[in-house]
Amino acid sequence: MTFRSPIQHCRACGTAVVYRLPDDGDTRQRAICPQCNTVHYENPLNVVGTIPVLADGRVLLCKRNIEPRWGKWTLPAGFMELDETTAEGAARETDEEAGARIEMGPLFSLLNVRRVGQVHLFYRATLLSDEFRPGYETIEARLFTEDEVPWDELAFRTVRETLLRFFADRKAGAFGLHCVDIE
Repeated sequence: MTFRSPIQHCRACGTAVVYRLPDDGDTRQRAICPQCNTVHYENPLNVVGTIPVLADGRVLLCKRNIEPRWGKWTLPAGFMELDETTAEGAARETDEEAGARIEMGPLFSLLNVRRVGQVHLFYRATLLSDEFRPGYETIEARLFTEDEVPWDELAFRTVRETLLRFFADRKAGAFGLHCVDIE
């Protein structure tokens, strides 16, 4: 399955676009405006988040108060904004969704989700407190041991894959960087 968003009109002038190869040697069909010749490039969206962990090993999960997957559990994450690094975006999302104070750690997982045109990046993070102030996107922010994680109630496969690798690395005593393709 090839992902393509349905760009129908030029963002610059509003004219209906056509899909064709650009005249600049590009090898992919693009949405091109026949009026002003603007080429509309479609690139993946970045989702950034953290795996916030307390010193005792419990992981912070957030119960979603928004669609998609309302009422399901997730790691604090969301879309990266312009003018921020991936780590800054992950820290911002952790604050917005959980109201958690963290110390940012290294990048832990990079997950390509081609069917929806997204790349998810999760950073390890150390929780500096067990007190949380969830934002409006979160019903509840709670700590879980590995055995307590509501595996069947996780919102996204990227969260499941990240948590499985996190707990495996923790048991092995060494954390790596994990790159995963989600079909």
